[in-house]
Amino acid sequence: MTQDLSGLAERMAARLQEKLQPSVLEVIDESAAHAGHAGSNGTPYGTHFRVRIASPFFTELSRVARHRLVYDALQDFIAQGVHALAIETH
Repeated sequence: MTQDLSGLAERMAARLQEKLQPSVLEVIDESAAHAGHAGSNGTPYGTHFRVRIASPFFTELSRVARHRLVYDALQDFIAQGVHALAIETH
């Protein structure tokens, strides 16, 4: 099965927009910097991402709880091969 990974960051951003209604959102594909590392899929995209996000849903939540919301929103992407997710919440 072949996946179109070129738009993966955009699809992840759309999911986060839908689920968490962020005021700030960046999804950055950092896979090229991890080529040859564990979890790499042999392409320069699609496995390692950084998410910078601020959401009204984060009010009064701990950092762990904020990260859990992001992971929950992106769970199907993780199950399909996203290997690493660096999360910065505000």
